[in-house]
Amino acid sequence: MQFASRLQNVETSAIRELFKLLGKPGIISFAGGFPDPALFDVAGIQESASAVLANSPGPVLQYGATEGYQPLREGISRFMAGKGATVTPEGLIVTTGSQQALDLIGKTMISPGDKVIVEAPTFLATIQCFRLYGAHIIGAPIDADGVDVDRLEKLIVEHRPKLVYLIPTFGNPSGATLSLARRKRILEIAARTHTLVVEDDPYGELYFDQPPPPSLLALSGEVPGSRDWLAHCGSFSKILSPGLRVGWLIAPGELLAKAIMCKQFSDAHTSNLTQAICAHYLTLNRLSSALAVVRKTYAERARVMAESLRRELGAAIEFNQPQGGMFFWAKLTGANGKSSNAPDFAKRAIEKGVAFVPGAPFFAHDPDMSTLRLSFATADVAKIEEGIGRLGQAL
Repeated sequence: MQFASRLQNVETSAIRELFKLLGKPGIISFAGGFPDPALFDVAGIQESASAVLANSPGPVLQYGATEGYQPLREGISRFMAGKGATVTPEGLIVTTGSQQALDLIGKTMISPGDKVIVEAPTFLATIQCFRLYGAHIIGAPIDADGVDVDRLEKLIVEHRPKLVYLIPTFGNPSGATLSLARRKRILEIAARTHTLVVEDDPYGELYFDQPPPPSLLALSGEVPGSRDWLAHCGSFSKILSPGLRVGWLIAPGELLAKAIMCKQFSDAHTSNLTQAICAHYLTLNRLSSALAVVRKTYAERARVMAESLRRELGAAIEFNQPQGGMFFWAKLTGANGKSSNAPDFAKRAIEKGVAFVPGAPFFAHDPDMSTLRLSFATADVAKIEEGIGRLGQAL
């Protein structure tokens, strides 16, 4: 068969391929980016599903508006207001997960050969998505405080990218959080250079102790002109349920109109049923208490993972302690004669019954082969301690 030429630039997800190796009995996985299903508010979701099917079965089981189910758009508007961001229901569209929001940005903004700047490392699916539309992707380095804004500004001036994609809060895979000062500088740069910045924020509610700095969207009111060059992707996947497949895109009106048109071509609209369930759930005022449990649980697991890594791997590994989210981003140092090659380490780890994701696929170019990502979200404390112990044996 003669497949589309754009498929030559993309490969299947290295993470999804890794999952094929996880059928081995007794394996402990730190590989996935999944929330813990034991923490889902099943009772609240069940109550909402029953209510919408009892009260309005016709509309929620019927075709709907491409822009989204209006009660949910209103609910998301209130939800964002609680996070300090002013957005009208008409200023957002509901998407089938935030992954579709990113795909719609790719469809509407990227032509073959366009330059796009991302963090190095960044979300693997975004690299794949933008490459599918022919983007030339450029990585901007990061540290514990997020993207290096000085370097980012130089890259923007040099390359004049079509857009910049960032995960400012508890990044995947980095776990890094962009500082408040850097956030404001990025908005200033976007307004001054007329560069679209895409803010992906699926993890912002998963903080452990203190809330992170406000989102770029929430801060945009303080930087004149920046809102015109800002798109924001949100999702209920990590804070309510990924199976509902409900996300949203907030963007300038012209971009939003193009995204709605492209969404019509792809799926007509996100499931009315799951949208209605989310809309009703938001009226129950259960999300805050459910998130409190998730935050406490993830904070404890992150603490135990950090202690276990220091105890079992010592100087052979370096990492920054995350303050929220779902991930540790670590680097093998090669100390004490240990390996500094994460792909080789991953193979030995599988043999010991534990899995993680080597860091190389998260780089658009020039991958750091000593890096790796560990998720603490789905394994309980006992499994984390045992799994990190196995990593110590494998290294």
